[in-house]
Amino acid sequence: EDKILNKNNSILEKIRVFSGAQLKYIAFLSMLVDHINKALIYPFLSGEGILQHISDAFDIFGRIAFPLFAFFLVEGFFKTGNRKKYLASLVIFGVFSEIPFDMALSGVFFEPNSNNIMFTLALMLITIWIIDTLKEKMQNMSKYIWYPVSFVIVGIMCIISMVTGLDYEYHAIMIGYLFYIFYNKRVFAIFLGYLAIFKEVWSLLGFSLILTYNGKRGKQNKLFNYCFYPVHLLILGILRIFLKI
Repeated sequence: EDKILNKNNSILEKIRVFSGAQLKYIAFLSMLVDHINKALIYPFLSGEGILQHISDAFDIFGRIAFPLFAFFLVEGFFKTGNRKKYLASLVIFGVFSEIPFDMALSGVFFEPNSNNIMFTLALMLITIWIIDTLKEKMQNMSKYIWYPVSFVIVGIMCIISMVTGLDYEYHAIMIGYLFYIFYNKRVFAIFLGYLAIFKEVWSLLGFSLILTYNGKRGKQNKLFNYCFYPVHLLILGILRIFLKI
């Protein structure tokens, strides 16, 4: 059994070749392709032809992004030196991104029933933060008490995510929770996380890429990481409205 475990660890070590920065840029590219597809290609689809095949390929590649963003949200929770600042940044850029998000994906300036991924990530962060705080306060109690309480919190947050029309809704909350609970058991977290969003079959690509994370931050530009989201959506939104599609 030890030999099998060591062999598996050796295989995982060999494929851990990407830094956090490199994986984030892969996620950004995936997200850009997905949003180009939804903003500029979806309106012209008729269900057949070369454009449909291009859109299908973009859909597949576009499923890479979210599992990576969810994973790094939890990584950020454990590694950031200031969780309040981290949460504030997500909320602020969520506000800045909302009109561009609605322009690009809905073709209007305001769509209250659909809200962008920054708010989703913020709610994921709030969820695991509340649960982690309770874990510390309940450390002298049995885990059989803490786990049911955490389930209730996740359930409430899932309902909030659906009522507010957040991107990825309850799937995001569940995935964030699983990445938090099984933070030191990455393979298990990935397997359960994929099950939590199994309807997005090709998200397996994103979950698989998490296995290639080498634990290093890599060279990152915080401003770029946050600004890329609203800026590319704004450009796509302007194009969509200008082209009247």
